[in-house]
Amino acid sequence: MKDNFSHNSPNYAQFRPSYPKEVFAFLEKILTGRERVWDCATGTGQVAENLIDLFDQIEATDLSENQLKNAVSHPKITYLQQIAEETNFPDQHFDCITIGQAIHWFDFDRFYAEAKRVLKPGGLLVVLGYGNIQVDNPEVQYSIEKLYEEILEGYWDPERRFIDENYETILFPFEEIDHPQFEIRDSWNRSQLMGYLNTWSAVKHYKDRHQINPIDLLLPVVPEFETVQVDFPVLMRIGKNIPTLSNE
Repeated sequence: MKDNFSHNSPNYAQFRPSYPKEVFAFLEKILTGRERVWDCATGTGQVAENLIDLFDQIEATDLSENQLKNAVSHPKITYLQQIAEETNFPDQHFDCITIGQAIHWFDFDRFYAEAKRVLKPGGLLVVLGYGNIQVDNPEVQYSIEKLYEEILEGYWDPERRFIDENYETILFPFEEIDHPQFEIRDSWNRSQLMGYLNTWSAVKHYKDRHQINPIDLLLPVVPEFETVQVDFPVLMRIGKNIPTLSNE
């Protein structure tokens, strides 16, 4: 799994969007157990903090020590620095595994083997993410798309395509569960929008190569505004762990 975000953990915690409460209300309805959950690639704990009322115990892991240092604190949450594909958790340990905006970075085969190992029979794998930002100001939207498609062309990791494809093309060897469509909606000022854009991994790659922030190239064409409404489609795949029958 790549680590594109350790360098920017405080901004990641401050400016990344949060999933709507409706997502977790739906999850509560379909849970097969509520004792223990693994929030994998937790980052700064944005998903983990939404699981506090759903589970007795939350084990949250990330490969980035810096992300974990900036994570939200709660007595129910235990943070551990571990990679997604290889943990020290016992077999059949979790009722549920959650992943927020991270599975596209994983080694799929290795992670799914680990997920099936640590999930209880019938346990759930809940993959969350969010698609590309949309704002209600056409001029601002044009500027964002110019950054995404033109200025940062060639600077996105190849794994980004899985988000552009709405997680629909990701390998998913679980019995899939249908779910409603959800959307993140918020109102952001200019500082919040620019803060979010600065968390993009391609922005880091551009800065590393050119020693200049590509956001600075964008600013002259972004019109002034007080607030814009922002929308992100929530990406979701939910699967049930159905153990395979042994021939032995």
